[in-house]
Amino acid sequence: MESVSLLIRNAKVFNTYLKKFIPADVSVKDGKFYYIDRKKDTPFQADTVLDAQGKYMIPGLVDIHMHIESSMMTPEPFGECVAAYGVTTIVSEPHEMANVKGTRGVLEMISAAKNAPIDIFYGIPSSVPSTDERLETTGGIIDCGAMKHLLKEEEVVCVGEIMNYRQIIQENDLEITKFLRYLQEEHPGYVIEGHCPSLLDLDLARFLYLGIDGDHTEHTLEEVKQRIENGMFFEIQDKMLKPEVLEYICENRLYEYCGFVTDDTMADVLYEKGQLNYVVQKAIETGFPVEMAIYCATYTPSRRMHLYDRGTIAPGKLADFLLLKDPAVLRPDYVYKNGVQIFAQKNGKELQASYPFPQDFYQSVCLPPLSLEDFQVKADTDQEEVTVRVIEVHSDRTQTTEKLVSMPVRGHVLEWKDSGCLLAMVLERHGKNGKIGYGFITGACLNAGTVATTYFHDHHNLFVAGDCPEDMLLAVRRIEEMQGGFLTVRDGKVLAELALPVCGILSERGVRDTALGLKAIRESLEELGYRHSNPIMSLGTLGLPVSPALKLTDKGLVDVRQSRIVPLIVPGEIDDNYK
Repeated sequence: MESVSLLIRNAKVFNTYLKKFIPADVSVKDGKFYYIDRKKDTPFQADTVLDAQGKYMIPGLVDIHMHIESSMMTPEPFGECVAAYGVTTIVSEPHEMANVKGTRGVLEMISAAKNAPIDIFYGIPSSVPSTDERLETTGGIIDCGAMKHLLKEEEVVCVGEIMNYRQIIQENDLEITKFLRYLQEEHPGYVIEGHCPSLLDLDLARFLYLGIDGDHTEHTLEEVKQRIENGMFFEIQDKMLKPEVLEYICENRLYEYCGFVTDDTMADVLYEKGQLNYVVQKAIETGFPVEMAIYCATYTPSRRMHLYDRGTIAPGKLADFLLLKDPAVLRPDYVYKNGVQIFAQKNGKELQASYPFPQDFYQSVCLPPLSLEDFQVKADTDQEEVTVRVIEVHSDRTQTTEKLVSMPVRGHVLEWKDSGCLLAMVLERHGKNGKIGYGFITGACLNAGTVATTYFHDHHNLFVAGDCPEDMLLAVRRIEEMQGGFLTVRDGKVLAELALPVCGILSERGVRDTALGLKAIRESLEELGYRHSNPIMSLGTLGLPVSPALKLTDKGLVDVRQSRIVPLIVPGEIDDNYK
């Protein structure tokens, strides 16, 4: 009698090629599917027999566009978390880590994933820094040479999202442009991921002409149509589950040209709602056919990344699968990777990270000595009042606007406390130049108290904003003690904190602990007046100099549309005779 390692009996098996469920027994040999027995009459000697009892059996879910760092967890506990949701393969783009530690950061993320229960592949970060050294200071830089180096890594399967999408379609000397030319000559057909919101017509064609043929960003229906019509693989994240978009895909049967992804999922959402399974389930609830939803969460993403050994239950393919009671409710009872059980509903557990990062990864917050004087904003003018550029935060988006506010000057120092604004500062923390960028925020942000964080896109310098310099200094010193993280302060007391000691952006704890810590920060921000659907993301992007319109980095205020540093005090207000 022929031997197999695992035999699953009495399952309703999703057949990818027929796009429907069929009753069958499934055997596994050496970590791969061996035989899908529709007649259920082939005798095998199996090391393990599992009676599925009529449960549905689908391939392991495959998420090809996401960022582990968005969870604020290291790869190992992250992998343990998403395995419980039926995700067995991910492709992560580690540009957050690369902004802190460059190529070393990416290589360490690869190494840290080796003990994860799922397969973790990586994309090459293509926009590190997001702009250039004129506008921000990063701990690491990924240039063309670094991209070539990373290309050799076995776990690297694509070029990560190219975010400077308007620059790259113009004449330029960008590092990513040099790398794309290299790929065209040496690795034609290599997978290149894009990030191109709003590009249409000729500009979209220019983008595609460079070989960048995937996009995951938020779009109108017309933008979706143009992408698919021009051969771009469209990756559907949560905010793109719009009825008109899903209807267009379904009516035209465009399932081969799209797949579901998560992009950014924070720990509290992971813990409370799920990961890729949550996106797919929402698509089904919005009207996407169950079988097609499974197809676009397993097979098409695998093919997009040239991962031809998975995404389907068929002989010779990796035995990655889940068993569940209802395919429209993607909460698995069992999850298997390479034919080995990695999750069972009855014995779910939480893993702590076992991989030790290099010591300097735990000592990445390097600040010069600070005093209360550093929390004063100097004004080189003899005028008694000046007009100041202020970052206005909005409740419905992460994009900001510029607001002009009058502030009095006393002894060459701005008196801002009665202006309706909070003082904001970005402190360079990578140990390179010790610069401090000064600004002010208003609008749907805090109206009292202080917040500080090193989880600050994409450069991840230390951001602090508040209504009291003493509390701001306390917050900065506590962040330095923690070696990174989030915290809120009021009246000399820390209200909530989440330590992120790995490069100031990651925790080694499991999803529950990280989620509860993040939830406490979120609730504290809301209690202090932050009015946003995602205050963590809103706060964390106040220094992102590629997202309009006015942002703050260690170099100062950035006019994003003009890609330049602008003075805090509006020109013309400064007394040029002041020395």
